[in-house]
Amino acid sequence: MVRARMVEFPSEVFMAQDAAIRLSTVSVVEALAASLRERVLDGQLIPGTTLAETEIATEYGVSRPTARSAVTALVHEGLLRRDANKPAYVPQLTRVDVDDLFLVRTPLETQVVRVLVERGTVPVAAAERAIADLDRMGPDTPHSTFVESDLGFHQSLVDAVGSPRLSRLYWGIKGEMHLCMVQTRHTLGRERIVAEHGGILEALRAGDAEEAIRRMRAHLDGACSSLQQLFGDTEG
Repeated sequence: MVRARMVEFPSEVFMAQDAAIRLSTVSVVEALAASLRERVLDGQLIPGTTLAETEIATEYGVSRPTARSAVTALVHEGLLRRDANKPAYVPQLTRVDVDDLFLVRTPLETQVVRVLVERGTVPVAAAERAIADLDRMGPDTPHSTFVESDLGFHQSLVDAVGSPRLSRLYWGIKGEMHLCMVQTRHTLGRERIVAEHGGILEALRAGDAEEAIRRMRAHLDGACSSLQQLFGDTEG
């Protein structure tokens, strides 16, 4: 009688397969989160829209846990909110949200320009590219694309610091800043933003930390005041 021989696979094989499965799952979650993020920031999903996990899973043809993970990622970014035992929804931001966002954003970004000058790590090429991209945009450019380009300048400065924690912190408020400008359909205007970004970069290139801080603060204060006026006195 011929006995069947059990073939033993090295444990590394199973570990590699398990890792591949996890990577595949992560990529699906990230792709789904990116799609939902784009729909929120483009205004396709208006304030008050609920995102039930079962409906998302059906619409995208993914599992419910995948849908839940993608929704949770957007909740952490502030693009969605979720109350206990209820589906997530797109929030309607208010003046209180604007005040709180700039309470964090202004000291963070003024410190960023100081550190860049002190370390001599001003990202001239990346910042110039962001300014040029914004300057080239025409009147028919989708509002969300314009906002993303505007915030791209600021992101280039933050990333140039080289602090993973700082970049994560900025990413945590960037989405809500984008959402603020999308919901009000307002920015400071292309010409003004390009000029002010250019002025900040000019001071950074000159190594003048105090002037760079002054210009960044004035730029952010202007953006904050504009949004406060549009949101009025509503507290949500």
